[in-house]
Amino acid sequence: MSAPARRPAAPLDQDTFREAMSHLATAVSIVTTTDDHGRRWGFTAGSVVSVSLGPPLLLVGVDNRSSCLNALTGSREFAVNVLGERHRHLATLFARHGAARFDGADAHAFGPWPGSQDGPPLLAGTNAAYRCTTVNSVPAGDHHLVIGQLTGLVTHERAEPPLVWYRRAFVTTGDPQQ
Repeated sequence: MSAPARRPAAPLDQDTFREAMSHLATAVSIVTTTDDHGRRWGFTAGSVVSVSLGPPLLLVGVDNRSSCLNALTGSREFAVNVLGERHRHLATLFARHGAARFDGADAHAFGPWPGSQDGPPLLAGTNAAYRCTTVNSVPAGDHHLVIGQLTGLVTHERAEPPLVWYRRAFVTTGDPQQ
């Protein structure tokens, strides 16, 4: 039996890299924070990575052109709200440039963390949510990498199928693990 044919490596330009990375399925989250004036900020993120278990650290990538960049890098706290398939409309809304993300009918979906009246907005009904204290922000090419230490955690035992970004589209993976 012969080995399958392999595509030769293409020149590494932005479009080629973007196309190659579209084959990497990634969980979809909404990252939220508040600024010094109490204004809520948020964006859809596919670049969320567990960095360390001890201490528990997360990394979030944010585009340098994002309207949320200054709020996120200047904030002492942020939250990562992990989306399920029913949050597809919010993922789309929070991915739009210049959108009034916390206005309108969905504004009530975000509230405070349990036992707290402040902090980054928590989206009700997510599969999981992580509250983080910002420990570092590092410029990296056309993004900033923001590292946070977990200070709060919300999970749901009966999580729904996760929302995933794959081949430039939101998809779901089917049934969640029981």
